[in-house]
Amino acid sequence: MVESVKSIDVNDLAQRLASETKPLQLIDVREPEEVAIAAIEGFEHLPLSQSQEWIPKIMERFDPEVETLVLCHHGIRSAYTCQWLESQGFKRVFNIAGGIDSYSTAIDRSVPRY
Repeated sequence: MVESVKSIDVNDLAQRLASETKPLQLIDVREPEEVAIAAIEGFEHLPLSQSQEWIPKIMERFDPEVETLVLCHHGIRSAYTCQWLESQGFKRVFNIAGGIDSYSTAIDRSVPRY
């Protein structure tokens, strides 16, 4: 299992998206076909299966000093990604517990479940 990574729940995510004044980096590691079904606006799509393409450019695309929130379907792939980002020197990385599935049921029922 994934070593302990910091996480936030979808209620915290919704609150942050609605009111955040500090910059946030939002990463969605789901596959393109998943994002086609359901997505949350503002997330950068970095499919985990294509990590060999985006890993070399991660420091150019994202600032390790800026808070980074990572999303997937249920929170497992995003937890692995958070762990990896921390190993690369990212200081404030949070897994979105429950993923987009939890977001759909608890926050925005217009986001389709799959």
